[in-house]
Amino acid sequence: MLKYLVLSITLFIIGLLGLFLSKRHFLIILISFELILLSINLNFLIFSFFLNDLLGQMYILLNLTIAASELAIGLAIVVTVYRLKGSLIVDLIKLLKS
Repeated sequence: MLKYLVLSITLFIIGLLGLFLSKRHFLIILISFELILLSINLNFLIFSFFLNDLLGQMYILLNLTIAASELAIGLAIVVTVYRLKGSLIVDLIKLLKS
């Protein structure tokens, strides 16, 4: 169980580093956010298996469904911004607010 918790913590830290260190590239931010969500799901799975409870596994299915829809919407936004601006730099995306 401990090695899976270490793996989950490692994925979470890599996701956080990706969020904080790469503030300019939208795809890296999106992938980092997905890594954080997957590490949380791995924690739910570990503790669900350890406590012999199915509620954590049902929550994982719900969370994965929401994460997949979030990723699909995010990729649609990426494609639209790339077609309009020709770049995926986050600073240029802030111009779309006006």
